[in-house]
Formats: sequence, structure tokens, C-alpha cells
Amino acid sequence: MNFRNHHHLAYCTNVHPAESWQETFHVLQTDVIEVRKRVAKDQTFAIGLRLSAQAALDLLENDELDRFEAWLQENDCYVFTINGFPYGAFHGTSVKENVYKPDWSKLSRLVYTEQLFSIIARLCPMESGGSVSTLPGSFKDFQADEELIFANLYSCALTIEALAKETGKDLHLGLEPEPLGHFENTQETLAFFERFFSWCEDQDLDQEPIRQHIGINYDTCHFALEFDDCHQSLQSLTDAGLRISKIHLSNALSFDPQCESSLQAAKQFEEPTYLHQVILNTNPLTRFKDLPEFYQSNTNRGTEGRIHFHIPLYSEPLSPLSSTLDHAKQALAYLKDHPKCCAHLEIETYTWGVLPDHLQKPLTKQITAEYKWVFSQ
Repeated sequence: MNFRNHHHLAYCTNVHPAESWQETFHVLQTDVIEVRKRVAKDQTFAIGLRLSAQAALDLLENDELDRFEAWLQENDCYVFTINGFPYGAFHGTSVKENVYKPDWSKLSRLVYTEQLFSIIARLCPMESGGSVSTLPGSFKDFQADEELIFANLYSCALTIEALAKETGKDLHLGLEPEPLGHFENTQETLAFFERFFSWCEDQDLDQEPIRQHIGINYDTCHFALEFDDCHQSLQSLTDAGLRISKIHLSNALSFDPQCESSLQAAKQFEEPTYLHQVILNTNPLTRFKDLPEFYQSNTNRGTEGRIHFHIPLYSEPLSPLSSTLDHAKQALAYLKDHPKCCAHLEIETYTWGVLPDHLQKPLTKQITAEYKWVFSQ
């Protein structure tokens, strides 16, 4: 929906278990419409779509896209963004680092993302344009070939450019820095794009398709985990001429690594589905791939630890735990002062199914509460 007259706001449907297009469309017809009744009954409702590779392929077959477009019009809804980070199964199985597969060194990642742009170019309104978010190239442990990443991203940029010219719509891809991703914080993001532009020079390629159509998906949970200052980060990225494609409004878990009760409380967030990277505010920062590795370590633990576990925007965890909610607040404050920085906003708390019981409530009520928190800001 339109938010503050300058921005488009949705919640990401990756919260709903759905892998095929049939399952995804069922979620849209039921859960998403129920949320819409609660938060935007008399307004045009924006949908942040998550499509697996299989769902994207299904949607592009026969007349499925025509049917979906007609359904959006009938229900006064629109799609301005697609989450293209998870390629395959995202619920009910051990996802962990598999969420990065295939990475951007693989042709299958390029093909999938180009299919998503074929879809968003058709569905998004002219006034909003369309964005797709994706992984930050790869995962550090994969030691991916960066030149292959550059080549595939550049090819994608050319495809996006062609679709943008064909439709007259503003289309862009957002690479999403994440702890232990190929690049994960402000400094590494700036360095990655510097190398990308240098690669273009070496290949005698025009940098403009990148500057226009590839940018950053700024997740407030992820940048908070890195102990980056929100205003400084957004300013540094934009000063470097990088596009902020989309902002994910999300929240991470914070704890005191010197406090035994805090350490015990954080253990309830250890679960087998997703990676829960841990970062400690030591100098330099200390990083762990997942919660079990952190608990097995005997390293200097600093004065604050942060865990990659998306928790509700509207509710602080029980004491002695805390959250990084201030980072999301600061992002919204920055947008208030710099409304042209980014037009696409998406609430993204995909972990409802694995939250501890005290943070659980019926899904539509949880999503509604998150919208209300955003409106209150």
C-alpha cells in the first residue's frame, strides 16, 4: 500500500509455507486477503510476493500469469516486489546455508532471477516500478568464483534494462547483505561494488546498467547484526552512487554474553531450520556460523551479542533478552528525512513458525500487529 505518500509497503509472503504456485496462490487467496481486511480494508493493497523457482516456472506457463493479473485487479491488489533469495524449499526442512544455493556463480540462479523479472515487469504498476531481492552473491564458506558472480549479475542487469525499456517501468535487483554472506556489512558492500565496477572496466563494459538496475536490499535486521550505524550506512551507500532497491523492516535478537541468564534464555532460539549467525561486539567483531558453534566456543564474548533470528517488530522478547528494533526505527526516520532514498518497503519476519511460544499468536494477527507498528512510526 502507499505509505507516507512516497513509499510502497508490503509484508513478504515468505512467512507462509508454500513452494508450488498452486500453494502460493492459495495463500494469497486466504491468508493474504485476511491480512488485507485487517490493515487496508478500503485501500489498494500491496503484496510482497515470494516465489520459489518452481512456482515462478509454473506461473509463467499456460495462462497462469493472466489469471493472476486478473485476480489482482478483482481484489484491488498489486505486486511491486518479489523475494528471490530462497530458490527452493524454505519451510519444514533444514534450510541453513542451502538458502544460498544456487549462488550467483551458477547459471540456474541467473535464469531464476530473470524469470522473476519477467513476472514483476508484467505485474508491477508503472508508478511503483518493480524490485526483486536476492542473496549477496554467495556464502563465504562456498568460496565462490567472484568473476562468475560479476558475469551473471551483469547479464541480469542487461535483461532488466531491456525489460525496463520495453515496459517503461523502473525495475531493479537488490542484493541483500547478510552475516557471513559473500559481502555482509556496509564496508564489504562498498568494496564488492568497487570490484564489480573495476571488473566492468577491465571487460570494457558500461557500468550504467549496474548503477540503474542493481542495488542493495537493506535489511535492518542484518545491518543491525553487524553493529553498523543505520544513518551512516544508508548515507555511505547512497554517497557511493549505489541504489537502495528495497528496505526490509526486520528485527534481530540481542543478548548479554556475560550474563548466564541471558545465555540460557537465548538457547530457546536454537532450532534446526534456519541459520542463526551470532555476532559479538568485540574488536574486531567475532562471528559464528550458527548458535551451536557459539555455545561451544570459549572466546572473549564482549558486552553484547546479536543473533540472526527475525523477531516481531511489535514485541520485545522477554527479559533478559532484547532486540535491535532501534535500527528499524532509525531506517524509517532516515526515510522521513530522505524520502527519495528508497521507495520499496517490506516487512519480513519469516520465522513465525519457529518462534518460542511466548512470541506466538495466530499468523494473521502477528502480521497485522507488525503493520500497526510500522504505521505508528
